[in-house]
Amino acid sequence: MRRRVRPAIAMTAVVLLAGCSAGTDPDPGRLPSAPAHSSEPAAPPTPPSDPEPSITSASVVPPSSDEAISTPPAPSAPDPDPQTVATGFQVPWGLVPLVDGSLLIGERDTARVFRVVPGSDPELLTTVPGVQPGGEGGLLGLAVPADSPWHGGATGSFYAYATTADDNRVLLVDPAQNGGEPSMEVVLDGIPKAGNHNGGRIAFGPDGNLFVTTGDASEGQSSQDPDSLAGKILRVTPDGTPAPGNPNPESPVWSMGHRNVQGLGWDADGRLWASEFGQNALDEVNLIVPGGNYGWPEVEGPGGEPEFIDPVVSWPTENASPSGLAVGPDGDLYVAALRGESLWRVPVEPQTPGTDPASVSVGEPERLLEGEFGRLRSVVAGAGGELWVLTSNTFRGEPAPDDDRLLLLADPAELR
Repeated sequence: MRRRVRPAIAMTAVVLLAGCSAGTDPDPGRLPSAPAHSSEPAAPPTPPSDPEPSITSASVVPPSSDEAISTPPAPSAPDPDPQTVATGFQVPWGLVPLVDGSLLIGERDTARVFRVVPGSDPELLTTVPGVQPGGEGGLLGLAVPADSPWHGGATGSFYAYATTADDNRVLLVDPAQNGGEPSMEVVLDGIPKAGNHNGGRIAFGPDGNLFVTTGDASEGQSSQDPDSLAGKILRVTPDGTPAPGNPNPESPVWSMGHRNVQGLGWDADGRLWASEFGQNALDEVNLIVPGGNYGWPEVEGPGGEPEFIDPVVSWPTENASPSGLAVGPDGDLYVAALRGESLWRVPVEPQTPGTDPASVSVGEPERLLEGEFGRLRSVVAGAGGELWVLTSNTFRGEPAPDDDRLLLLADPAELR
């Protein structure tokens, strides 16, 4: 079946051309045996004879002790420039801000989860058992509900999206206490896994339900199969059952036709936004509506097809590889770019009362932090209006001596 790729139309999407380098491909992930425009290299069950040249064994070996992770002194006053808060992480992925100003951080390949209190050394909470990393799989997104003990200053459980030997699944993890093993409960399983396109972002929405992004697991047509959990955004209750109000009451599927969503965020009007990897042409930011079909693999970027929903923003893959997404205190979207090594700010106009929730107006996106910190994996908004960002250079790219790190953007409005 022919896949249609059309250029963005000015009134429906924004195409960003700044920063293109004609004739170059800085992302070495386009292996002949792997889908194009992957955020990480493929990891088939049998290792390839010609592995990714930019990946070395040292890149994925965890540090021999937790002393490799450190926290610089906290700044005495808010600084408009990005501040390095903690360093030495190995392929960090999941990031959750807590009400008290601390954060949970998970490492994809080691399956370790840390609690970071700015100004103090990170605390190793637990290592999640049963995680089988490989390619883009491993310990991915983390989430805690609004009523979690974490938000009251006590240690609680957390949700995790993890790749196992058989599938991708969502787990409820109670960290190890007094040196014991953590306890785990399977919340949702059977999500297809592959070396590429595992999705993995999870977040609790304003309605208290858990939203889960899944990739197409390198099988594009599964995104159009309503009975498959691949290539979807799922909405489930905290115990993993289909949430009330889903388009199909018996299914966890909230939207479909996705290739590889890795960013979720809600604005003040309750609208859900998602960032998504394209293939060879265009990456996307989409406004998600229940029951919506976003076109993959029939359409990449805006296609103008009536049965599919076009992205609100799209831009060439060399400028983005959009992973995490956050809604800032100003209501704008902030998108962490891996291959594009930037933080994109997308101005969003507030929803006009009485209009269709799917009606939206955005301004021209602005490229921030270009090349300053390398690849950016995750971005989340904190309770005080700040943004937190994780870099992703230790697995691919050119890590600096203090990579990978947690960055604090105390005043996003001042970023240029």
